[in-house]
Parts: sequence; structure tokens; C-alpha cells
Amino acid sequence: MNKKFPQKRASLLFSLKDNEQAVMAVLATLVGLAGGLGAIAFRGLIDFIQYLAYGSAGDLLEITLSTPWYMKVWVPAAGGLLVGPLVYFFAKEAKGHGVPEVMEAVALRKGVIRKRVVFIKTVASAVSIGVGGSVGREGPIVQIGSAIGSSIGQLLKISVERIRILVGCGAAAGIAATFNAPISGSMFALEIILGDFGISTFSPIVISSVVATAVSRHFLGNAPAIIVPSYQLVSAWELPIYLLLGLFCALVAVCFTRALYRAEDLFGQLAFPEYLKALVGGLMIGVLALFFPQIMGVGYPAIDQALSGQLSWLLMFGLILCKIFATAITIGSGFSGGIFAPSLFLGAMAGGFFGTLVHALLPEVTAFSGAYSIVGMGAVVGGTTHGPLSAILIVFEMTGNYRIILPLMIACIISSVAARQISTDSIYTLKLARRGLNLQAGKEINLLNSILVREAMNPFPDAVAEKLTLGRFGEILSRSKHNSFPVVDEKGVLTGVISYLDYHDVLFDENLKNLVIVKELATADVVTVSTDDTLYTALQRISSRDFSILPVVAANDPGKLAGILSRRDIIGAYEKAVIKKSVLKE
Repeated sequence: MNKKFPQKRASLLFSLKDNEQAVMAVLATLVGLAGGLGAIAFRGLIDFIQYLAYGSAGDLLEITLSTPWYMKVWVPAAGGLLVGPLVYFFAKEAKGHGVPEVMEAVALRKGVIRKRVVFIKTVASAVSIGVGGSVGREGPIVQIGSAIGSSIGQLLKISVERIRILVGCGAAAGIAATFNAPISGSMFALEIILGDFGISTFSPIVISSVVATAVSRHFLGNAPAIIVPSYQLVSAWELPIYLLLGLFCALVAVCFTRALYRAEDLFGQLAFPEYLKALVGGLMIGVLALFFPQIMGVGYPAIDQALSGQLSWLLMFGLILCKIFATAITIGSGFSGGIFAPSLFLGAMAGGFFGTLVHALLPEVTAFSGAYSIVGMGAVVGGTTHGPLSAILIVFEMTGNYRIILPLMIACIISSVAARQISTDSIYTLKLARRGLNLQAGKEINLLNSILVREAMNPFPDAVAEKLTLGRFGEILSRSKHNSFPVVDEKGVLTGVISYLDYHDVLFDENLKNLVIVKELATADVVTVSTDDTLYTALQRISSRDFSILPVVAANDPGKLAGILSRRDIIGAYEKAVIKKSVLKE
């Protein structure tokens, strides 16, 4: 009996481990449960921070309207004084909106997210939102949920691909629980985070999203995240107008994206301690809130006002500019929070502004401004994230209004396409592109970007002297495996390249072999790469004119020949990296 029992237990464990779908379903359920509870706890913590800061956890817009002017200024500043050092000294990846860090972890770091990120991101973002920073809840909860999924995967020591899926499960759980939107949570994880719609990925993501939504509804109820009046398409003539709204929202989205990273650059150049820059940002937010209190926090009260047509077109236009400025300052100075809610805010104001003007011109065939605010929310989200499916679904689920789905689809698609034409990177991928990471190009390019030329080059090239005669060159050519050679002077400085096209007509001419020297045949216009360049850069250059080799020069001395790099060298280094990655995959 004692001998059989361990065998049966081992057989059962092997069976469970071998059934990947069952294992992933269980793990996805755990991540969904943890992500849902994390979202509830996060919202509770925000309310607690807001209560400590302003004496109430209610409507932040109403609170700030009745708050003394000096509190509007010093409370965000005090929040910055807490958030700056917390992020700088304990988890720098908790700075900003968080989603790009999750995307980078999935694409390049095997889905590994540091466990401390859960705690630091939670506290930093709760303080940022609670004191009135112009950021949203969704970015932090995506990073928190993803970190939970990654931590569970690391704890159980499962494969890299499964950890990546659990990271996506955590992101889906966070979005689903935050917005009471299970379909949108799933689509966001599949479209934005993972970029993978395979069935092996789809099933766990859906399970996690559904479980998180069930947890959220248990604690918060089943009401839509945003309550909207009943609107519908008044006339078919409105559809071209919604197309124009999509173009307008694309411009708003691109301006928002560029302002966000421009602010980061400006604060980065500020000669001031890094951990105190959020204090400066908090002061600026407080001063702006004296005139436009609607920009503080997630902004849902102002969105409700735009949806119900309570705001003038002039105020909504002003709030577009102020919200872009406020969110850029908040994120750029070092606060922590998401950009999804600000995108919804900008969309509501852009749509309301556009709809008010259109309805004044064409009252018989257009709906009131609130309908355009609903559609504008999705269109700006689609333009910033370049994820139209997620934008369509999340606005539909948040509002529970199906009648607006046709103009919503048109505007979101047009906005996403137009924004992509203006700027190839989304608000998420641009942060990574600025670090030299191109997720849109694929894992292959990122792999080539991770290998330096010095690691793949031949450091002992068959270089030929520029004064070498054609006859002697022919002797070297007969012993070499190459047909192209770098040309150097007596000091070893690169002066050219001699290829088959340069010498094939004269190589066997007996009358020239002692009269012509290599320098007279070589090409002086040399395309090179540095030892510190990446293989992706080298591949682009070697393919630009179909070269067979590239001379490699020293990074600290561009004239000195350090080696050569061939297509075979690039392919070989890439194949080794792929094999190494596959070995470490499990």
C-alpha cells in the first residue's frame, strides 16, 4: 500500500500538469479572484485617501467646489511629496500609467513583474488619485492585476508562456472589475497587452475576466460604470457627421499623447531632485484646479455633466485643453495613475463640444450633444490606444446603451486609423519606442535589437592593404572564403571596401596585375556599423544595397576597423538567441 500510494499521487499530479487547459483554467480563476478583490481594495483605498485629504469620500467635484482655495493647492502638493520618494526609492516602474511596463514584461521579460510593484503601485496610485491628480484607476489596476498574475506564475514555477497568459489574465481582471465590463476586460488584454487571440490564450483570459466581474458585482452591484440618458441615431445623415467626429477625436488623441511625453521630457530636464518633482506637479495641478476643478481625479462627475448636456460648448472646449495639460503634468512630474479615464474625459468633452456645434447647425437631423459625448469617449480611447475593438466594447458595456453602437463603431475605427496615420505608436507603445523597443515590429526585431554587433562579428577580418597590387590581391582572394574585403591604409584606418563587382573585370588581366593597386578599384563610400550598434541596425544597412559584408568600426574610434559582419553572422547569432530563448522557456 505504501509503495502504491506515492505512485498514484504522482500519476494524478502528472495528469493534472499534463492537462494544460484544466491547469490554466484553475490558475485563471485564482488570478481573476485576486484581481477582482484587488480592484475592490484599490477603490476602497482611494476613498480612504480622499477622506483623509478632503474629509469626505464622495463626489470629488462637489468636494473641491466647497473646499478653501489653499486646500486645493496644498493637498495635491502634499500627495506629490509622498508619491515622489515612494516611487523613486522603491519601485520606479510604478511611475506613470503602468500599461507599457506590463507590455514590456510580456514581450521581453518573460512576463516577470517584481512582486513589490503590487504594493508600491497600489499605494502610489491611490494617493495620486485620492489627492486629486488627473489620472485614472484602470492603469494601476492593470499593472496590479498583471503583477498578481505574474507573482502566482513565478511562485508555481510554471513555463514562460503560461506566466505571460496569467499576466494577461490579471490585466483583464483589473479592467473587468474596474468598469464592470467582462467583455472589454478580455478584449483589452488580448488586443493591447498580449496581441494574441489564440484559443489557448482566449479561454483563460475570459475566465479571469468573468470571475473578476462577479467579484466586483458582489461588492459594488451590477449598475453600469456611467449612467447615461437614452440616446439613439436620429437620422442616417448623422453617420457622416460621426465620421467627422472620429477625425476630430483622432486629433485630440494625438495631441494628448504627444503632450504626455513632452511633459515627461520637460520634467526630466528640470534641475531638481527626481523624487521632489511630483511636489512641483502637485502645486501646478492645485493652481489649475482653482479655475477648473473638473480636471481633478478620474473626472466622472464632469463626464456625467457632459453626457446630460449640462456644460456649454465653450467650457467643454476649455476642459479639453486643461485636461490634457493637467494629465500631462500629473504623469510627467512623477505621479502614478492611468490615462484611460482621462481619455474618456477628453472624449466626452470633445464629443460634447462637437455635438453642440453640429446640433446648432443641423437640429433636425442630429441628436443632442450627449450622444456625441458618448461616442467621443470611445473615439478618443480608440485614438490613444490604437485599440478600436476595446474602445467600442468598453463604452458599450460602461453605458449599457446599444442604440448608439453604429456611430460608436464608425467613430472609433476612423479615430484609430487616423491617429495611427499621424503617429504610428499608441499612447502605450510610444513610451517603449522611446526606449528603443518596437513591439509592433514583432519579437524577431526585438530579439535582434537585444544583440550587439560586437557579439556576432568576426574580429579577425581578411582586410587588404590599399597599396596591394592586383596580382597579390588575387592570391589572397584564392585562399579566402569571402569575395568582399575591407581596405585599410598603413595605419589600419578603414579607407574603402573592394567587392566582386569592383575587380571581376580586371582580376585575370596579366597586363594589369602589377600596375593596378587595390585603392584604385575599391569603393571609398563605405557603409559601416559600430561595435555598439544592434544586429537589427546592421541588418537594415546590409540589406539596403544588398551588401555581402559590413565593415565594423570601433565605437570609440569610427575610423578604426574592428571586424566584419556578414549575413551569415547575423543569421547565426539570431538562431543561437532563439535556441537559448527556447531552452529557457520552460
